[in-house]
Amino acid sequence: MSPLGKLAAGVVVAGAATFAYASVVERNLFTLRRFDVPVLAPDAEPLRILHLSDLHLTPAQQRKQRWVAELAALDPDLVVVTGDNMAHPDVMPAIERTLGPLLHYPGAFVFGSNDYSGPVWKSPFSYFSHRDEYEHGVDLPYEELRSLFVGAGWADLNNAHTTVKAGGRVVELIGVDDPHIGRDAYHSVLASSTSDLRLGLLHSPEPRLLDAMSADGYQLLLAGHTHGGQVRVPGVGALVTNCGLDRRMARGLHRWPGTDSYLHVSAGLGTHPTAPVRFACRPEASILTIIPR
Repeated sequence: MSPLGKLAAGVVVAGAATFAYASVVERNLFTLRRFDVPVLAPDAEPLRILHLSDLHLTPAQQRKQRWVAELAALDPDLVVVTGDNMAHPDVMPAIERTLGPLLHYPGAFVFGSNDYSGPVWKSPFSYFSHRDEYEHGVDLPYEELRSLFVGAGWADLNNAHTTVKAGGRVVELIGVDDPHIGRDAYHSVLASSTSDLRLGLLHSPEPRLLDAMSADGYQLLLAGHTHGGQVRVPGVGALVTNCGLDRRMARGLHRWPGTDSYLHVSAGLGTHPTAPVRFACRPEASILTIIPR
């Protein structure tokens, strides 16, 4: 074989090995990330928030179901779920097994587009161009999911505002339904509070909403949707976010520019079922410890 032929063969083998790792190994390497968020008054006791997002769960994903259920052993003060829980119309029994142990804790949630309808195949290269009109797939049992969460006492924050008792204190929360599909109505939600911790929830971290929430004094904004880029290039990071967020903020904890608020974007625990790969971007849940400034 010629040197050029050997090079080509090597590239093919390396590409196949990388794809196999991304589609079989890394997408199942669930990891727990930890962050300290310094927003409380100096004498306040810390509060621990478990942030979950983008499970994209199907009935067959038993490893993911077990891993998430075991997070209850962390004994969080508050559980926050920022959408895209489902990827199959018959997934509710699996959802109950997965999140059931966490429903014993105070919680709050918003929905993402893939709570309302199932996945539709699209070319991965379309994420590099202007977003196409959202395509609806099979209907998903989002009202059953809502009933499960609300029945456990979790706060439904789809275009809503409330307070919850968590960790021995009152926490104020505001949230919107998924802006990725135009269901958000932030400015229709009336909110006023004197609580010492204010959280904002949304699925897709659109800058216009992050600006509004931070301007209204919400100290920590929680979102998902980006999958952390899902495929990241070492030294470069996420290539796309599938929303208006700067790709440098595609995952992790960041100070929202020009404000005192923090933004945490979860890289999520799943993938779109038509693109079941992750590379340099392990699926994750996060423990956010809210601490004094």
